Amino acid sequence: MLRFTHAIAVAALLGACATVPESLPLPPGGFELAGRVAVRSGKEAVSGQVFWRHSDEADDLIITSPIGQGIAHLSRERDVFRLVTADQREYSAADAETLTEGALGWRLPLKGLPDWVQGRASPGRSAEVRYDAQQRLLELLQDGWRIDYEAFRDARPAKLRMSREDLQIRLTIDRWAR
Repeated sequence: MLRFTHAIAVAALLGACATVPESLPLPPGGFELAGRVAVRSGKEAVSGQVFWRHSDEADDLIITSPIGQGIAHLSRERDVFRLVTADQREYSAADAETLTEGALGWRLPLKGLPDWVQGRASPGRSAEVRYDAQQRLLELLQDGWRIDYEAFRDARPAKLRMSREDLQIRLTIDRWAR
């Protein structure tokens, strides 16, 4: 929890502004989203903005405080994960969950997240699903995570709540690009 609090305190003290990348053409199957995120891990909580650009080959995810100060920049190129915090500490690991837990104190489920934000289970792994009358995903259980779909906009998920043990991540998607 100390790392979780440390990352937030450093971001507030340094005032490091994260630069949101300019929109570039998306590769086939890729997407870009921007929104808000709230994370509660045990008794600790943080909220902020998120910008995420995803493709099969790479991820570029920036989390900032509500006023735009940098908290973390997570990147993936193929199977290499890297995270840079607001105080310019650099971390790497074999997967995003281990990386974010070590650097920020909470686990980001990047392995399943690209599918989950699009309202579907990740293929090739067991999952339990529940749909509404319009065949939109309401609840998904996969990889030890429970994902609740709380709102949709233009047939796309707009609000998700992901939980696992004492961790809860709420994601509100304000803008999509595919």
